[in-house]
Amino acid sequence: MSKAAKTRQFIIETAAPIFNQKGVAGTAISDIMEATRLAKGGLYGNFSSKEEMVLDVFDYIAEQEKNRLRALTAQASTATGKFEAIFSYYARFPLNREIAGGCPMLNFGVEADDTNPDLKEKVNELIGYFQHRIRLLVQFGKDNGEFKKDWDEERFAILMFTMLEGAIFVTNITNNNRQMLIVLDFLRKEIKHHSK
Repeated sequence: MSKAAKTRQFIIETAAPIFNQKGVAGTAISDIMEATRLAKGGLYGNFSSKEEMVLDVFDYIAEQEKNRLRALTAQASTATGKFEAIFSYYARFPLNREIAGGCPMLNFGVEADDTNPDLKEKVNELIGYFQHRIRLLVQFGKDNGEFKKDWDEERFAILMFTMLEGAIFVTNITNNNRQMLIVLDFLRKEIKHHSK
């Protein structure tokens, strides 16, 4: 990696938690300058605009989120075990965040909804990725004989993803994961209902 590429990556990794915590509109270039100890010219020598930096930061965060999901599901050999690994993570995630500022899909998605179509599309792609992975887990369970063949994986993927994101939001607001635990209990029962 060249020196310029390393500097660009350093800026992205340093800016990621700042944008996730303060939001795009709430983050000033001076916040990034202070955290990176780079002058404005150092930042704009690597990015043509704050907008470009935000999109690259989200790409970085999205890759981190995908890697986290892959690592979680790699721990188990069965579809049920993979789902349980995800549920165990989400049971503690909202109150014990690995990413400063909470769920990036919620944070960036809410802010980009009406103001930033490029960022909105990137968040939409990440949502699609997570739902696709859930569908694949259900299909994997069907293929290996864990789940009933008539289970609608598309419907469950939408249900699971939406419920988890909603529970993250409520847990963050209330500082209590009771709602998350209730959602996880419901999802476990749904999986059990469709198990052979």
